[in-house]
Amino acid sequence: MTSNNPHRGWSSRTAWQGRINAPLRAFLRTETGGARVVLVAAVVALVWANLHPSSYEAVWRTTLSVRLGDWPVSHDLRTWVNSGLMTFFFLVAGLELRREFDIGELRERRRLALPMLAGFGGMLVPIGIYLAFNAGRSTAVGWGAVMATDTALALGALAVFGPRFSDRLRAFLLTVAVVDDLVAIAVLAIAYPAHFSPTALLVAALIFAVVVLVRTWGLRHGWFYALLGVAAWIAVSESGVDPVVVGLVMGLLTYAYDPGRKDLQWASDQFRLFREQPTPRLARMAQAGLTAALSPNDRLQSLYHPWASYVIVPLFALANAGIVIDGELLGRAVTSPVTLGVVAAYVVGKPLGIVLTSWLVTRLSGERFRPPVGWVAVVGVGTVSGIGFTVALLIASHALHGRALDEAKLGILVSTVGASVLTWLLFRIVARLSPTRRARALLGMAMGIVDLKLPVDEERDHLRGSLDAPVTVVEYGDFECPYCGQAEPVVRELLADFANIRYVWRHLPLTDVHPHAQLAAEAAEAAGEQGAFWEMHDLLLAHQDALDPADVLRYAEQLGLELDPFREHMAKRMGVDRIAEDVESADLSGVTGTPTFFINGQRHHGAYDIAALKAAVKSAFTSARLQPEYHRREPGQGKGATPD
Repeated sequence: MTSNNPHRGWSSRTAWQGRINAPLRAFLRTETGGARVVLVAAVVALVWANLHPSSYEAVWRTTLSVRLGDWPVSHDLRTWVNSGLMTFFFLVAGLELRREFDIGELRERRRLALPMLAGFGGMLVPIGIYLAFNAGRSTAVGWGAVMATDTALALGALAVFGPRFSDRLRAFLLTVAVVDDLVAIAVLAIAYPAHFSPTALLVAALIFAVVVLVRTWGLRHGWFYALLGVAAWIAVSESGVDPVVVGLVMGLLTYAYDPGRKDLQWASDQFRLFREQPTPRLARMAQAGLTAALSPNDRLQSLYHPWASYVIVPLFALANAGIVIDGELLGRAVTSPVTLGVVAAYVVGKPLGIVLTSWLVTRLSGERFRPPVGWVAVVGVGTVSGIGFTVALLIASHALHGRALDEAKLGILVSTVGASVLTWLLFRIVARLSPTRRARALLGMAMGIVDLKLPVDEERDHLRGSLDAPVTVVEYGDFECPYCGQAEPVVRELLADFANIRYVWRHLPLTDVHPHAQLAAEAAEAAGEQGAFWEMHDLLLAHQDALDPADVLRYAEQLGLELDPFREHMAKRMGVDRIAEDVESADLSGVTGTPTFFINGQRHHGAYDIAALKAAVKSAFTSARLQPEYHRREPGQGKGATPD
């Protein structure tokens, strides 16, 4: 064990914002920006429909035909948007749910039970409320319109109204919303077909079977899957089922995984060959290596998600949100069972269903299953899930027609505003609570997933800071990695600003791209044998361009180390096994690059600037305050007071 208190004078700041953002964080950021565009499109649609209703309907009823030989496909523009472009929106939803299932919050299968059941509860209660308002009426067929949550708008509203440390809250909402969408699309396909052709549906099923088969064979050609997707879309469309279900199924069939070190090393080798001999053939090989390192899920999300959020969903809002709001409609809506049923279902039924189901699951399971957030946050997820805009309009347009459809659309718009206001009020009230009560209300007592597979060992790891600190920051680093060098001032400032944290350095020399990294790690270990690990650590990161044997020997002399033991340690490579253990622990924890940070065992995704790390550390302090017993049980997690 090596230990040292941080120097209080360290306060330099870097403007570096980090290289890679977590998929979930990027997803949330895209959804938040896209939500603004959707709102603008909805307002434009309302203004357009009320200023010139005839032109609004004329544009969206314009027929667009595609002919392949003697076989035509003809729909109006609204149908092309609703059933064509929206397929890509549901592709993105399926991709994100698959990612959560493979490598996200749902990779621990027990975590799937509660949000899945909460999603079902958040659908069944609104359906019951809507049917109560429309019992015995022909409009009861519109029950499917009150099921789903608009993921984009809900996440955008949560980003605006929600708390600062709300990553777990957003992940919980995302899971509930995507489960809602999954079931809603199944209902759309089964309950509201335009006509039904079993033969066409069987053809679509066979196409999906081919997709599964060729995926099992390892075929990675995107164009082939695109052709199968188009064929499935046509078959499902001919079956009478809304073909948007094709996007959801294709997304759910697309694997997600983190890049492996072997894949990254192979990509690096291909790029190095290209640098040495920049030919078109090697350029293609380097590009193929970089592409192959990413999962198909990552590649498709990066391609389609911005288009879905900023183009497709806004177009959908523009095509469907335009209703003529006049005295007649408002007069009907006040007493309309459709409008009242939709508003009550979303504003009351959604939060009631989600909260009640979550409570029942927690109680009946003896708290083996419980929400990953506090109960007030569960209520917040319920209120914001009342924003059903996109999918609600989509299902309403299939289930209802004429005046009933206009009344349903008005109810959907009103419930979107009402759910947003309720969410704002809830989190405004929570913000007035004391820090401890606010944290308990929002975070609860659920344990997060521990990503660091090898816990911190005080007898083995290199530690800096307070040994009994409640928050531990672990960095996997490479002394020749320029990003580790840029992160070092941030770590120093973090240690200076927080007296009650500790910092652990673990070696991950990326020798395929940094030829001196292994030597530098061994030099740090040799210095550590003489109690000077951190002093050598600081010199190596400060002189990343000078890491030859003569350089590290000069640093040892500069630190006043005994040179003969240092030379012997280096010559016999006595630190190799210790470094290999760190590399193996990195592999176990899924670390493929440097720097990678873990805070209290949970991997930190996102930027490594001081603001991002401070926010993550403060969140860890909050969790430690709420769960001291848990952190005390984990080896190396420590205990102690936490700042307010």
